[in-house]
Amino acid sequence: MSDIFDTGTTFKQLGLSAPILRAVDDMGFTHPTYVQAEVIPIALAGRDILAQSKTGTGKTAAFGIPVLEKISRTKTPFGSLILCPVRELAVQVAHELRNLTRHTDLRVLPVYGGQRMNVQIPKLKKGPHVIVGTPGRVMDFHRRGLLPYEHVEVAVLDEVDRMLDIGFREDIRRILGGMRQEHQTIFVSATIGDEIEKLARRYLKNPEKLVLTASSLTVSQVTQHHFSVERWDKNRLLVHLLTHETPALTLVFCRTKQTVDGLCSYLNRKGIEAHAIHGDLHQGKRNSVMAKLRSGELSVLVASDLAARGLDVDDITHVINFDLPEDPEVYVHRIGRTARAGRDGIAWSFVTPDQGNLLTNIEKLTNVEIELADYPDFEPGPVPKAVQMERERKAELDATRLVTHSRVATEPPPEKDAVDPTKFPGGKVPTAMPKRRMGGRVRTRRR
Repeated sequence: MSDIFDTGTTFKQLGLSAPILRAVDDMGFTHPTYVQAEVIPIALAGRDILAQSKTGTGKTAAFGIPVLEKISRTKTPFGSLILCPVRELAVQVAHELRNLTRHTDLRVLPVYGGQRMNVQIPKLKKGPHVIVGTPGRVMDFHRRGLLPYEHVEVAVLDEVDRMLDIGFREDIRRILGGMRQEHQTIFVSATIGDEIEKLARRYLKNPEKLVLTASSLTVSQVTQHHFSVERWDKNRLLVHLLTHETPALTLVFCRTKQTVDGLCSYLNRKGIEAHAIHGDLHQGKRNSVMAKLRSGELSVLVASDLAARGLDVDDITHVINFDLPEDPEVYVHRIGRTARAGRDGIAWSFVTPDQGNLLTNIEKLTNVEIELADYPDFEPGPVPKAVQMERERKAELDATRLVTHSRVATEPPPEKDAVDPTKFPGGKVPTAMPKRRMGGRVRTRRR
């Protein structure tokens, strides 16, 4: 707990108002996380902030509490705009802010693509105090005159690195560039690269840069292991783990939407109830899956990385990397879905024989040796016929190359200037351009 929470500080000491303190107490928190203890006082002072913080450290409340404190004093409609990379995260952030506003009259509204505009427009017309939205839908409403930027007092960009990864660079510039008035800006990101630094220099005024390393969840809160498995045995191994370990709530990560759907169907055929969530899923279905997740009605969720950005659910006990990510930072985001609010969690990763370098890069980033786990009673399936044929073809090719190499090595080298009548006239291969070439002009009748 001491790795996540600043047990020497209480929320009362941060100078929060009574309604917010009461809401925090209702949520069961006495001590802020280290991220919250660092960010909240600086944000309350009105400073612009560029904060680097890993997932699972309470960063939503770190920027959300100061936002609510400021807006509760001014009661300005559209007083705060919080941008998120994906709709699930926008919904999750709005949900957490609503919990914090339960003893106030502040209104929080999430706006995002996938839900019909005519559902969100009547709520926008009531002038909510805090908008949490994805860039595309925010700009759509702004163009329609329904979401004015000129009233924004606090602008927040959550998970800036992910927004840049999925192509929101120009959208961010248009939105922040449209705010001509004086306002406070907060950037929160898991990583801070050159492009984020460039954005900060342009849109933040003398910001306080906070690199918050207190999140040691990958070291002390999450138990990590990897399984060495052939790619065709990963389905079989996953079923083995889910039936032998019986985890309470498992989040399985895949690289592609096609893998998510295929794996989900496979698990259901094997008698394991699993639900899928990815970017192509209809919004109504996604909302239904998320509702079941938060209410504890499902035990296995198969997800793509992008769709899982907003899965801040406290009860996820296991994270399984069915496909190991290319980017080690993505691994950190994934396992951060478990071990929420100081709880322990378990992360398993499936590593194929050709992915040793990916595992090494993850270990370097997290500074943890991810130990090999083994199930002696797990029986791998037969090698697929196509794989067996490819192996045999490769073996034959290697054998042919070896014989050719041996023959070439035993043959005497050809004599210098030896004549080979099968090549060029005279048997000699030219090694340079001729000394004289036809360089004159050819007369033609073309004009």
